[in-house]
Order: sequence, then C-alpha cells, then structure tokens
Amino acid sequence: MSKVPRVVVVTRPTDYESLIARHGTREQARFFSKTRGVSLDEVEARHRRFERAVQTLTQAIPTAWRRIRLGRADLAQFVFEPDDIVAAVGQDGLVANVAKYLSGQLVIGLNPEPEVHPGVLVRHRPEQAASLLAAAAAGNCPVQTRTMVEARLPDGQRLLALNEVFVGHTSHQSARYRLRCGEQQERHSSSGLIVSTGTGATGWALSIHRQLRSACDLPSPEEPKLAFFVREPWPSIATGTNLSSGVLDGDASLELVSEMNEGGTLFGDGIEQDRIELPWGTRVILRIAPERLRVASRKAA
Repeated sequence: MSKVPRVVVVTRPTDYESLIARHGTREQARFFSKTRGVSLDEVEARHRRFERAVQTLTQAIPTAWRRIRLGRADLAQFVFEPDDIVAAVGQDGLVANVAKYLSGQLVIGLNPEPEVHPGVLVRHRPEQAASLLAAAAAGNCPVQTRTMVEARLPDGQRLLALNEVFVGHTSHQSARYRLRCGEQQERHSSSGLIVSTGTGATGWALSIHRQLRSACDLPSPEEPKLAFFVREPWPSIATGTNLSSGVLDGDASLELVSEMNEGGTLFGDGIEQDRIELPWGTRVILRIAPERLRVASRKAA
C-alpha cells in the first residue's frame, strides 16, 4: 500500500445494546428480560465479551494508521476506499452484510464468541488481529476468495449477495413467474426461488436440496458456480415442475419474468429491508457476480 492503511471496523448492535435502545434504561431492560425468562446478566456478559474483542482489535491497529468504526446500518451510505482493510467483529452474517458493498477489499472476520458462533466467515480470535493486520498491510495475508451472486434488472437496479438471492412473494401466497435456463423454460407457481452460492450451500440451499432430493451438486464456496432451487413448485394446466433445480457456471444465467401484479420481491442474504420490488412483467437476470469476497483464511497466524 502506498498510503497509510485504513482499517474499517464493522460491527452490529449486541442484544444488550438493542434491549437498552428499546427500553431506555438497564432496569427496564432487566424487567422485560425477566418477564421473558431471560437473564439480563447473561446478555450483558456477552456484550462485555464483544466490547473486549473490539478493544483488542482497536489496540492492535498501529497508531499511525487511519481507522473508523462503522455500524451495519451505515454500510449503504459509506464509501469504501480501494485499499481499506475491513475488520468485521461479530457473527458470520455480518461478513455477508458487508460483502455486497465491497469491491475486492480484504475482510478479516473476528469471532468474539467462538463457543457460540461457528466462525465460518469470522475465522479468527481477536488476539490474532495484530498479526492479521500486519500481514494484510504487507500483502501476504492468506486469502480465500468466495463467489457471489448478482440479480440485475433492465432498469439498472442490481443486488449482490454472498449466500443467496430469493425471488418470491412478500406474503405466503404463491409466487408466479416465467423461468428460463438455457433452452429450458417454464411457467411456475411456487413458494419462490433461491439462487445460492457455495457459501450459502451450507444453509437454506442445503435444506431445499435435501427436500427436493436434487441430483445437482452444491458448489463449494470458492467454486465459480451457483445452484438454484424452486421451492414447492405446483403442477397445473398452466404451470410445471420440470425446471426446479440446476447449476449455473461460467456465463450461464437464469432469467425470471414476474407474473405477480403486486407483492413480487427480490432480496439477498435474508435482508428483506434491502429488497427490490418485482411488479408484473419485470425481468431479472441472475448469474455469478464479477465481484468476489476476499476473506482472510484460517491459515493466517
């Protein structure tokens, strides 16, 4: 890096912070927790472990470096610099939240509670922050590159996701659309469609894969492939179930045209607030995104 490195520390509110924000005072939060059979002491203890993790990271950042702490809610308004080092402290989902706002910046995932969170994407202990930052600045940090999925509309709207993109109806009623994959096309009435990366293939996609007993192989996180699954496709005179799963690789894409007069929606990584509406006739192209998530691998010291 030719200039002073900048570390962007990304966090999300802890359960304790959310309770205080909702109820105003600690004692009100304690009363609420007690009525729900939850000990506020336990929630507060987890909050303190999280704050210690953030403090450990902060102390590991060299004093000459630039730094900024960013909440998850502020990601959409923040402008990342090309050489930023992003340190995400929290759960695996936080890395997915930040991934779609990046363009090649390295992410270091720090797990404040390895006994609670699996650490698939937040792979490192806070105590490793100093060595990881030094390796990142020197350009020799071991990196894993993960495939992402994009959904693009003709009007220029675009959504990126690290795990999966969901297309369906905002309510529990059937989603209606036309689906095309290569030479195959079919009209569907279903519970929606997901297009998953290898990162997402250990969660929602895996569950649907097992339910469908699909013959298609789920991709690995680094593999430049996507898997798609139609949830509960309904056979009728007008709708079919033959095009219910498949794999996309290379330049292959999935085309969906909404036949929902209202309620059609598209969102990524389970974040419904960041959705795109799909009224009747809206066309969506789903494919492998040109962007890749670069995350510090477990090999780092």
